[in-house]
Amino acid sequence: MLSQFRNRYFIVLDLIFLILTPVVSLALRVDLPWDIHFNRGLIYYVIFSVPIKIFVFYIFGFYKRLWRYASVDAIFSILWGVGAASVVITGLFFFIIGSGYLVEILLPRSIPLIDSMLTLIVTGGTRLSLRMVQYQAGGGHSHREGKRVLIAGAGDAGQMVAREMHSSKYIQDNLVGFVDDDPIKIGALLLNSPVLGSLDQIPMLVEKHQIDELIIAMPTAPGDVIRKVKGLADGSGVSIKILPGFFELISGEVTVNQLREVQVGDLLRRQQVNFGSDRVKELLRGKRVLVTGAGGSIGSELCSQISQCDPDRLFALGHGENSLFILPSKITAWTGDAKTEKLNIIIADIRDQDRLEHLFQWIKPDIIFHAAAHKHVPLMEQNLEDAITNNILGTKILLDLSKASNVERFVYISTDKAVEPINIMGMTKKIGEMMVSQTAAETGHPYVSVRFGNVLGSRGSVVPFFKDQIAAGGPITITHPDVERFFMTIPEAVQLVLQASALGSADDIYVLDMGEQIKIRDLAVELIQLSGLEVDEDIEIEYTGLRPGEKISEELFNSGEDPLSTDHEKIRVVMNNSVNLPETFDQDLELLIDLAREGNTNQAREKL
Repeated sequence: MLSQFRNRYFIVLDLIFLILTPVVSLALRVDLPWDIHFNRGLIYYVIFSVPIKIFVFYIFGFYKRLWRYASVDAIFSILWGVGAASVVITGLFFFIIGSGYLVEILLPRSIPLIDSMLTLIVTGGTRLSLRMVQYQAGGGHSHREGKRVLIAGAGDAGQMVAREMHSSKYIQDNLVGFVDDDPIKIGALLLNSPVLGSLDQIPMLVEKHQIDELIIAMPTAPGDVIRKVKGLADGSGVSIKILPGFFELISGEVTVNQLREVQVGDLLRRQQVNFGSDRVKELLRGKRVLVTGAGGSIGSELCSQISQCDPDRLFALGHGENSLFILPSKITAWTGDAKTEKLNIIIADIRDQDRLEHLFQWIKPDIIFHAAAHKHVPLMEQNLEDAITNNILGTKILLDLSKASNVERFVYISTDKAVEPINIMGMTKKIGEMMVSQTAAETGHPYVSVRFGNVLGSRGSVVPFFKDQIAAGGPITITHPDVERFFMTIPEAVQLVLQASALGSADDIYVLDMGEQIKIRDLAVELIQLSGLEVDEDIEIEYTGLRPGEKISEELFNSGEDPLSTDHEKIRVVMNNSVNLPETFDQDLELLIDLAREGNTNQAREKL
């Protein structure tokens, strides 16, 4: 019945109460019974004040809101709406009684003020009472028969979860209280539920209050805090749910009211980053943007986030038709005809110069994001010729065409494996950085490289590989117990790539702040535990030895590179890289490509 209460009923209630409030105002102002001469003025006042109030309330959205879900913003809406109506009515009232020639209103001058206060009471009361009824219908703070829940985090996110638990009739869990490390909050009541203690007290509170489930409501908390809370809860034997992290929210993967199981990405979170998206939107708005490698993890996320910046056209180029076929479904900013009109899917090989020349004549790109690359280290050790032709020749063709077409901006997706490279993949990506710097110096345009490490959830990422091994009963295989890598989430990496592209000036290499390196063994242990299993008891970890070209740990800067800070706290820059290129660079490059094309593996490896 409550859900069927429509705003048309509020119009009826408002008409009734707003006719009565002037009458009650006069009764409060003068002695009863009042002088009969007041009646004519009272009628005139009602006639002009009620339509004004209804009109202003409509303008302020009083009859569009779902008042059963009203919150603090709704209270301010009521205050502003009643206030605006009162100002208009009071001004008109004093104009009429002061003019002396329109109509004669014989009423005390305080009537509009008293009427305004009564209007605020009845207008707010009728609407907020509906919210209270909805709250009680959901169970309010009454005891329920479901799980006993403790919320970690007494901030805005924790309040949101608590409010949903209290008001929803579909949730039968019983909120016992909160935990938070803010000493000011400890001992206070939040939505009538107590903040019972700090995060360190979780085991004690779980036992004391017989907690069944812990909800982690800290979407911007860093990974070390999430790991701490999970560790404390694991030791207490309660189930754990988590509110999605910041990057999942902004990427649209989940919404803020979706709780889920804790995942390995939660344990690696870093501090929330201020992206300054206005700068990126200004860069991309109205531009013709080409993304290569658009079917891959980074490329598809680039397409998704670029689409939200209102480009004129987006050209998604890739070599694998299956991944490109499902790309339109990943782009949430465009739907239906808009997606068809603005998005062009292109199947092409970046090594096919004739094909790319024709494409550039059609596309006329303003900005290029070059994410296409072979990137698996062990495979490239065995397939040197293809690594060179794809990662080097393909990049060279794109840069040459960009230079000839006067492309405004070129962004090259590089890798930490290009730093002091010891493997084929890293060497080819390092040469890619060198070619981008050279072209930037020649054109004077912001052709930049963006260097970062591994991304969680990408194709070939270690996490899904480990998950498959756990599902098969183990063992998990790791090359070396001390191997460590930099990790980011895909949305985070792409956000920072876009920011770097907006910062870019000619001849720069941008390096994303990856935080601290994470040991691969630690990742494996966390995944085993998140699966409800124990290391060695249920799933064993085996060490297979480092593969060809593999390092124990990675670096973000070459020796001699002097990183500088930028306007963005999570991005550093290495400048003037073209000055380090040898004089024979172009000739060496052509020879290297020819050797790879001819299949002369040994000489190509030596030249590389």
